[in-house]
Amino acid sequence: MFFTWMEDAAIGRILLAGDHEGLRFLVFDQQSSRDRHRVPKPEWEHNDAHFRDTIRQLKAYFAGDLQQFDVPLAGQGTEFQKRVWKALKKVPYGETATYGDIAKAIGSPTASRAVGMANGRNPISIIVPCHRIIGTSGKLVGYGGGLHRKTALLKLEGIAV
Repeated sequence: MFFTWMEDAAIGRILLAGDHEGLRFLVFDQQSSRDRHRVPKPEWEHNDAHFRDTIRQLKAYFAGDLQQFDVPLAGQGTEFQKRVWKALKKVPYGETATYGDIAKAIGSPTASRAVGMANGRNPISIIVPCHRIIGTSGKLVGYGGGLHRKTALLKLEGIAV
């Protein structure tokens, strides 16, 4: 596994980790305690060059010049989680959806809570846009990187928060 840090991200330091299959993690430094296992492990190899294009795309996103990423992804999870993450990628830039919307989109209309859990386990924040998912009431609810980051990402995309 390769890793690097994106030090100058608009919303804080970001850890990128992946291999030849694709990006496996995009997590914020000092994210929630459940993500401590994602810190670079001793066997991981620091490799800035491996993530050059991903960082270029992230910088373009933060500058408002990119709305859709073209990065090979290799996030690991259950089949249900992968279905949720695939549906998250279909929520357009500048729009939001609810957990119920995603549950319906994956053919499990009563699985809003399970969708919320899968959303919270998304290993590739921003690129798999879990920040675009809001509560049924329209309020911002939960975000592994903190609600301040979720708010910043939504504002960046022109969404009134």
